[in-house]
Amino acid sequence: MKIMASKQILPTAFDSDTVKGVEGRVLIGKADGAANFCMRLFQVAENGFTPRHQHAWEHEVFIHAGHGAVFLNGRWTAIETGDTVYVPPGEEHQFKNTGDVPLMFICVIPAQAPEL
Repeated sequence: MKIMASKQILPTAFDSDTVKGVEGRVLIGKADGAANFCMRLFQVAENGFTPRHQHAWEHEVFIHAGHGAVFLNGRWTAIETGDTVYVPPGEEHQFKNTGDVPLMFICVIPAQAPEL
């Protein structure tokens, strides 16, 4: 069993031409003995965005805080605190912060996918 405040987990920062102002934390993963899923927390700074990409596994996403938009099915859709997003395998997707506070979301992926 693992019980830990998410703030105690050191984030990995991402910033480049394709990703801006993103921090990711593996909340529960392989190191914890999780054999089926990986739970991650992402924080996207004001005006930040994740890379636009696609891969063979699905995502289940819960928007924990903030406002933003998700690119899915070839279009942008507004998202906000309390929303859920399902990203199917192979679907091109991207998240961006459209608000003035950090956009925070939980993302669950299968254990065989890269954790970050």
